[in-house]
Amino acid sequence: MANVLQKTVARDATIKGLALHTGNSVTLTVKAAPANSGYLFKRVDLPDEPTIQAHIDHVKQVERATTIGEGNIKVHTIEHLLSALRGFGIDNALIELDANEPPIGDGSGKIYSELLIEAGFVELTEKVSFFELREPVRVEGKDGAFMIAWPSDTFEISCTNANHLGKHTQFLHWQENTEKYRTEIAPARTFVFYEEVKPLMDKGLIKGGSLENAVVIQGDSVISREPMRFEDEFVRHKILDIIGDLALVPIRLKAHIYASKPSHALNAELSKAINKKYKSYLNQLMPVEYIPVGESGLDINEVMKILPHRYPFLLVDKIVRFDGPTKAVGQKSVTINEPFFQGHFPGHPVMPGVLQVEAMAQVASILMLRQSTQAGRLGYFMSADKIKFRKPVVPGDTLMIHAELTRSKGKIGKAYGQCLVNGEVVSEGELMFALIDA
Repeated sequence: MANVLQKTVARDATIKGLALHTGNSVTLTVKAAPANSGYLFKRVDLPDEPTIQAHIDHVKQVERATTIGEGNIKVHTIEHLLSALRGFGIDNALIELDANEPPIGDGSGKIYSELLIEAGFVELTEKVSFFELREPVRVEGKDGAFMIAWPSDTFEISCTNANHLGKHTQFLHWQENTEKYRTEIAPARTFVFYEEVKPLMDKGLIKGGSLENAVVIQGDSVISREPMRFEDEFVRHKILDIIGDLALVPIRLKAHIYASKPSHALNAELSKAINKKYKSYLNQLMPVEYIPVGESGLDINEVMKILPHRYPFLLVDKIVRFDGPTKAVGQKSVTINEPFFQGHFPGHPVMPGVLQVEAMAQVASILMLRQSTQAGRLGYFMSADKIKFRKPVVPGDTLMIHAELTRSKGKIGKAYGQCLVNGEVVSEGELMFALIDA
């Protein structure tokens, strides 16, 4: 599995239908995306067509469905599509939709299986990265619900679905396999208990729900427009959801998932816990003292040849590495000797957020100023958008500054930046700057 290449779709493919919770009509198109992009949702119905990455850090709501969002931009009920993408081994895709929720189809992942078969796939040059757990990860929910991820050399799920009535208890073990996903998991439909329907409607949910896209359980009875597709269809759909929600972890997993009475909320908690383990693993894999310089990066003297900034406003100690011409990672060691700590704040030193934004801008400027056509110019910070500060930065922290050029045309550059401490994002935002002659 070490030599598996990443995949994306080979051609655009489109479906139309109704959304489950909003009841809106929606058109969705899946398109190719470059290596290491992951799954990107693009709201083409909104100004500027904002894009949100399907990532566990972007999860906003997990009641009856999984919702991701940034700011006021959200996309609901993404789990069935993500499940199909991961089930078919597609690592990167751009999903364009003209509403805030994908089509529900018949309540299963079948429409997305058919969509991906139509789209086909193509291998990319980059290899797939896997995260193999070294120790179990456990999360617990209400009424005895729990999930455990155990170390494994493959990805597999053992799931028991036991509802609050103590009826229709089912068990299934599934091991990752594209054909078995298509035939054994994707066709399993979502289900709802009869007594839950009205409360969900009162909350403004399932406006597009019907017997066409859900199975209703009422006591011992099962109400369905068509016969049950599997005797254990309920637990198969639970596995479908688990695959989709775990696709929010930004790396393929090697783990055996044991789930008892799982839900979207519990799936999200397990994804968060696994992602935290993954970040910790990355920090152990590449400790700061072993970060390369030279051709792979820039030391402080080389940084000062490019940037005009000097004490106390040079906020980049080194460039850790460049990933092609558009991405770079910088480093800033934050010490108590920083002059801003004298007043921000006495007795409670915290690095000002605006200086973290400036650090992102400096790394982004280096990306542009390295280009031969821009040599010798100065970078003027023009604007910042969608800035978020998530955690305080204090003396002793090592700030890892990620910047990616999203636009570089003439003298104007746009970039997306993140500052991380111990693998966790502490600040992020979109930046614009102009290069002028010195």
